[in-house]
Amino acid sequence: MQLTRRDAILMGAGAALVVGLPLRAFAVTGDEAIAAFTGGAEVSEGDIKLTAPEIAENGNTVPIEVSSDSAAEIMVLAMGNPEPAVATFKFGPLAASRSASTRIRLAGTQDVVAIAKLEDGSFVKASSTVKVTIGGCGG
Repeated sequence: MQLTRRDAILMGAGAALVVGLPLRAFAVTGDEAIAAFTGGAEVSEGDIKLTAPEIAENGNTVPIEVSSDSAAEIMVLAMGNPEPAVATFKFGPLAASRSASTRIRLAGTQDVVAIAKLEDGSFVKASSTVKVTIGGCGG
């Protein structure tokens, strides 16, 4: 087979089209991220605390804090964002404090969910609704 200039241009255009596809086609939803983290196990209420503001003036920097006395891992999700997984914090057995704080970006008014995997293998969750007044991922 002989590669012509026309074939090369078509192959290059096809490659550029594939690379330029929106990443949302491959995005994971919040429920899928929860199922992947928990392995399909039941999630209940319990030993986890999520602190987030009720109203955020700017969706670009929303402060949150999560803590649990017996967590091995804590996953934070912003359910209304195009990519809901925000962060996963892992704590070793000798961790002095099992808490973390950060600032997250929210696309608009939405639920922020924290799911903790406890040392005994069970999962607990806490959620908070944050009302974003301006800004955020979506403008």
